[in-house]
Amino acid sequence: MNIAGNRRALRTGALALAVGLVLLAGCKREADTAVAPATDTTAAQPDATAPQAAVEAPLELRDVIENTPQAVVGISYPQDVNRFPGLAKALSDYATAARAELQQAVDGLGNDKPTMPYELSLSFEKVLETPQLVVISADGSRYTGGAHGEPLVARFVWLPETQSMLTADKMIADTKGWGVVSDYIADQLKERVATRLSSEDMDPGQLQESLRSASRMIADGTGASAENFSQFQPMTDPNGLITAVRFVFPPYQVGPYSDGTQTVDVPAAVLAPHVAPAYAALFAKG
Repeated sequence: MNIAGNRRALRTGALALAVGLVLLAGCKREADTAVAPATDTTAAQPDATAPQAAVEAPLELRDVIENTPQAVVGISYPQDVNRFPGLAKALSDYATAARAELQQAVDGLGNDKPTMPYELSLSFEKVLETPQLVVISADGSRYTGGAHGEPLVARFVWLPETQSMLTADKMIADTKGWGVVSDYIADQLKERVATRLSSEDMDPGQLQESLRSASRMIADGTGASAENFSQFQPMTDPNGLITAVRFVFPPYQVGPYSDGTQTVDVPAAVLAPHVAPAYAALFAKG
């Protein structure tokens, strides 16, 4: 075959191949259209409470120290928390939200200078680490004027094996379980208040009124809802199993500001019958 013939053959072959590819793509589009399900806006959404295995992108947390005429900011993190990217992001999000509220108050000053600088003080500390649990406490305050600062109290319970956060509503998912926790904690707090007030020099009428007032605050702050018990930190035995859960209540939730942050330890024996099956193995038996 001569050169011209070869060229015609190559052009013919290339054209045939191109047509074939177009036809194949068209068939694929038709097949995809035929089998693609219609979008259903009522379809069930992913369970936000289910343990998530996806690993967050690395996030480098660094301590913050800032000082201006209007505000002072100090934030500290555990040195090795960056080993847990999802946990580090949760701490960063909390700190960012706290700073945003401080900045909003500073912006409200305009060009004015406060009598005392506004302040954000926040310390994250690792209080527990086992192969199953990493627990971080966040304590601090935000001052934007007034007699005293706003307390900042939070706890973060990270599960390294599933790369997810253990929250109160995951740990105990039903109202009945929270009713048991509520009764136990309310009894402990009332007994604590009664012991303290009985040691003070009060007449009987004043004592009874103080007890009633304290009981109302305790009842309001310990209703049988996961929201009221969102801040907690597990306590473990040498084997890493949870023997009790310390529930943390910031000022104003179950008592006046002067009472400060209060805690109540609930034994595993009280909690275990109501813990969700997915987390039962974390708790000590008996």
